[in-house]
Amino acid sequence: MHDDALLTVDEMYRADAAAAAGGIPSLDLMEAAGSAIARHIVRRWPKQPVAILCGPGNNGGDGFVVARLLDRSGWPVRVFLLGERGALKGDARVNAERWHGVVAPLGESLPGDCRLVVDALFGAGLTRPLDGAAGAAIEAVNRRAMICVAVDMPSGVNGDTGEVMGTAPTAASTVTFFRRKPGHLLLPGRQLCGDVTVADIGIPASVLAEIAPRTFANGPGLWQGRFPRPSATDHKYSRGHAVVVGGAEMTGAARLAARGARRIGAGMVTIAAPPEAFSIYAGDWPGTLVKPVADETAFADLLGDERKNAFLIGPGAGVNGTTKERVLAALGAGKACVLDADALSVFENDPAALFRARPPSWLLTPHEGEFQRLFPGAGDKLAWTRQASRTSGAVIVLKGADTVIAAPDGRAIVNDTAPPELATAGSGDVLAGMALGLLAQGMEIFEAAAAAVWLHGAAATAFGPGLIAEDLPEILPRVLARLAEAGETKG
Repeated sequence: MHDDALLTVDEMYRADAAAAAGGIPSLDLMEAAGSAIARHIVRRWPKQPVAILCGPGNNGGDGFVVARLLDRSGWPVRVFLLGERGALKGDARVNAERWHGVVAPLGESLPGDCRLVVDALFGAGLTRPLDGAAGAAIEAVNRRAMICVAVDMPSGVNGDTGEVMGTAPTAASTVTFFRRKPGHLLLPGRQLCGDVTVADIGIPASVLAEIAPRTFANGPGLWQGRFPRPSATDHKYSRGHAVVVGGAEMTGAARLAARGARRIGAGMVTIAAPPEAFSIYAGDWPGTLVKPVADETAFADLLGDERKNAFLIGPGAGVNGTTKERVLAALGAGKACVLDADALSVFENDPAALFRARPPSWLLTPHEGEFQRLFPGAGDKLAWTRQASRTSGAVIVLKGADTVIAAPDGRAIVNDTAPPELATAGSGDVLAGMALGLLAQGMEIFEAAAAAVWLHGAAATAFGPGLIAEDLPEILPRVLARLAEAGETKG
């Protein structure tokens, strides 16, 4: 799991300090960082004039290392410094003194013969908008469409939130160290990082035990060991019985969700259908059970069946009193629940009524509009989703190109595998169904949410252009087979 850790700026400072306390000189860490950047540049681009923009702190010190090593390799190097050389301190000062070439003030125009620029101004730790000479230099880099290599993080992008503070370069590549930051995955900063390379600079992974990171990049390493796989003694009843509560009009939503739950492994799936729509649901896939549910007494009977262990309410349900009553009834029955779409919007004017329920296992899967209805306000996506999870007591999947999954205990996962093809009607219904199917099989809810989100993105990627929601369940078996093969190989 530590390989997937995302470190905040403060946590990265602690990792550096722990390495130094363990006997690794900070000057050696800076040399290793600069060496990694220089190697990356030499491998990727042909020899050419390069401008290196150095800031007044350790990021600038990395830049001086890069300048020295590229110069040693025969690259034409120009160094530009924000501030006075004599004002540099610590390791940055040492490496500035090791550079024997010219150091020009950043205020000068960047040389016209340089298409390649190294942004070593500020990195991830900047907390205020770029302005003055730094801002002007970055705007010139973007205006001239220069090839930019960012050190740690494009200057102007907040390492913790991905927020762009004023301006930031559009990097072709970013080289960071030890572990990625949340800002490498969160939008809009992710779009400015280009491809991200994580360089090993000698910090031992053991420092993470003390840091105890709470934010992770989504991937099978987080949940594959607990992913449900059928054994020789399993049967359809032992693999869980999931229930999707269907609506009378938008019947496609519940049918897509049911298909997602079945494809991901739920032993049985029932759609609880309004009697007037029974024939529509019953005429769909023959392996999906359909139960007519006329009123709340019939729904209570459904909840009373102990074999039916996970419920999904929301897709196509309608924003009405019946949906609200059924949500509260399902939560009160202590079933594992997934709430999506209309099951969230129906509580817009009374979110406290939803949050009071607090069953032991429930998952909310809103898009941003639905999220705002329950948790109005503003903030960075990661912190906001965490706070919403604590407020509600639910695991929350805030969907988007940078989906965030948060648990009430403070754990959070950022997913960056969702391709743009997922922007199609019904894809969210399939995702909710996939999460439902994993809960029915007994997977722990936070891990089930992460697995469903990752597999959803992997299925969309495997299909490619032309994707529609109906394709997702059909491509999922191929993705599951690859996942199983990867797990066996690793084991």
